[in-house]
Amino acid sequence: MTRAQALELLHENMQSTNLRKHCYAVGTVMKVLAQKFGGDTSIWEIAGILHDADYEKSKEDPQKHTKLIFEWLENHSVEQEVKNAILAHGWGYIEENPEPKEKIEWALYCCDELTGFIIAVTLIRPTKKLSDVTVENIMAKWNEKSFASGVKREQIELCEEKLGIPKKEFVTIVLIAMQEISEELGL
Repeated sequence: MTRAQALELLHENMQSTNLRKHCYAVGTVMKVLAQKFGGDTSIWEIAGILHDADYEKSKEDPQKHTKLIFEWLENHSVEQEVKNAILAHGWGYIEENPEPKEKIEWALYCCDELTGFIIAVTLIRPTKKLSDVTVENIMAKWNEKSFASGVKREQIELCEEKLGIPKKEFVTIVLIAMQEISEELGL
């Protein structure tokens, strides 16, 4: 599957512009993390782009999230690595989803929530621009539990144990990746 095909599948199944932007952000971050870990950038990016592709169609029955996109991918030529990462990113939320094992799976699991946290920090900045957000801005909000309260910080913090990347460095990697596509994200 190519990036263009992944985007086509995403757009066919997701109408929300903001949710699409979330998927773009995660795809870009995954591509950068693939470079760091010596993974296939195309495969990792596609996993990021498609990880929530079924979200709108499964929101009434959250236990179907990740399973629908997995079924859709059975009709496409896509690496098993992509399917496994998508399923594993639902670990802890969706019954029967496997715990992440491989780097690609842990990378997706850890960066998914962080992209949302960074967007929340961006939206409280006066300019609402990613270019004006610093790692210090993000870290200043980290322990403020009422801020972006839906973000599971413990999931992000697994970057240290599972990816061997200190939290502040992980935040830096994700922020820079997102800043590189700020125009596409509208931020």
